[in-house]
Amino acid sequence: MGHGDLMSRAEDVAEQPQYSEPCFRPEPALSSLQFLRLTKRGLPHAARLCLVSTFLEDGVRMWFQWEEQSEYINSTWSCGRFLANAFVMINLLGQLGGCVLVLSRNRVQQACYTLFSIIALQTVAYSILWDPHFLIRNLALGGGLLLLLAECRGEARGVFAGVPSVRHQSSPKHLLQLGGRVLLVLMFMTLLHFDLSLLSVLQDLVGTALIVLVAVGFKTKLAALTLAAWLLCINFTFNAFWSVPSYKPMHDFLKYDFFQTTSVIGGLLLVVALGPGGVSMDEKKKEW
Repeated sequence: MGHGDLMSRAEDVAEQPQYSEPCFRPEPALSSLQFLRLTKRGLPHAARLCLVSTFLEDGVRMWFQWEEQSEYINSTWSCGRFLANAFVMINLLGQLGGCVLVLSRNRVQQACYTLFSIIALQTVAYSILWDPHFLIRNLALGGGLLLLLAECRGEARGVFAGVPSVRHQSSPKHLLQLGGRVLLVLMFMTLLHFDLSLLSVLQDLVGTALIVLVAVGFKTKLAALTLAAWLLCINFTFNAFWSVPSYKPMHDFLKYDFFQTTSVIGGLLLVVALGPGGVSMDEKKKEW
C-alpha cells in the first residue's frame, strides 16, 4: 500500500460519523477499522473528561491550598479576608460544580458559562491579562468550552412550526465550532521554538501546518487527531510533575501546565468527534 493510499485510508477513517445510528453502521472490512470505530464510541466521553481536567485539578487545589490562595488575593488586591475567601469559594464551587454538570451531561450550557466566568475571573485576579503565555493558554481553554457548547447545542429550529429549516453555515453551532477551533490551536503558539536547529525548525513547520489545517477546517479530523497525539507526547515528556518532589515550586507549575494541556487535548478530541462544522474548507469541498 502506497503512502497516498495510506493517507486516504486514514482520512476515510477519521471522517466516519461519530454519532451514527446502529442500524446504519456499515460492516467493517478490516479488524483495525473495527477497532477504530469501537474506540470512537467513547471518544466524546474521553474528550469531555480531558477538557474539564484542569478545572477539576484547580478546584481541588483551591481546597488544599485555601490559606495560600486567600492570602495571595488579599495581599495582591488588598480586598480583605472576607472577599479573598469568597474568591476561593467561588473558584472551588464553580469549577467542581461545573465539571460535575459537564460530565453528567446535565445543564451543560450553564456549566460552560460558569467555567467561562471562572476563566475571566482568574485572568483578572492573577494578572494573567498581562502575561501573553498564560493568556494564550486561557484563550485555548475558552476555545475548548466553545466546542463543548457546540456539542450540546442542537441545530436551530425554524421560526415557524412545521416549516423545514435550512442549514446555514452561519448558524450559531457552526460559528461556535469555528471560534473553538481557532482559539484552541492558539495553545500551540506557546510551543513553537523559533530557533535555527534542524529539529526545532522541522517541529515548527509541521506544527504550524497542522495548526493552519485545523483553523481553516481542512482535513480537520486527521489534523486535530495528529495534534492531540503530538501534544500528548509533549505533555508527558515535559510536564512530568510526578517526577518532582511536591515541596518544590516546580511541582505545582508542571502540574498546572500538565492539566491545562490535557484540557486542550480534550478540545482537539471534540474536534475529531464533532467535525469542523459548516464554516470550514471540508464543508466547502462537498459543494465542489
